[in-house]
Amino acid sequence: MLILRGLSNNMLLLKLYEKNPEQRHIDRIVELLRDGGVIIYPTDTVYGMGCDITKARAVERVARIKGIKAEKAQFSFICSDLSHLSDFARHVDNATFKLMKSHLPGPYTFILTASNQVPKSIKQKRKTVGIRVPDNNIILEIVRQLGHPILTTSLKMDDEILEYPTDPELIAEDYGDFVDAVIDGGYGGIVPSTIIDCSGDEPELIREGLGEVDF
Repeated sequence: MLILRGLSNNMLLLKLYEKNPEQRHIDRIVELLRDGGVIIYPTDTVYGMGCDITKARAVERVARIKGIKAEKAQFSFICSDLSHLSDFARHVDNATFKLMKSHLPGPYTFILTASNQVPKSIKQKRKTVGIRVPDNNIILEIVRQLGHPILTTSLKMDDEILEYPTDPELIAEDYGDFVDAVIDGGYGGIVPSTIIDCSGDEPELIREGLGEVDF
């Protein structure tokens, strides 16, 4: 079911069901991303905001919405699986790959040494990149059909004390002037992903979130 709200910039509010997201709605979102659009979508943790990682202006737009400079942003991106991991990360040893494979899809962000194929708009001067493969079929199907990862960041601003927003209709009201589409995949969570840094010699827990720490 396609739902349109009378928001000021003709933003789309699309209702998708995780078990069987309608193809025509997926197609519309993919088209938006390829045109440099910014979307808000459900994950297996909190709602996220993102864009096509190859669209530098869209990446800058996400940073502006977050109220931060793109060169200082700690953006991660969502992959549909680990099959293209070597395209974006360097020096992924067997132990790291096994750790990721045993936890993904799931509520984890893995920090890896970035390869030269990570777009400069995301990599900037940093040597690492965050990789997510959330256990949510809506966003994974969008990434699969887009053909490459999308940038991802939580909706919570860095200086906010409030919890992560969970109601997609309220999210649409708050962000309607700033993004091109909000995907209503049901109520979101309030606990972010667990962050594990695998760019060093041993995995290091950076943030304990929804994912259990068992490495």
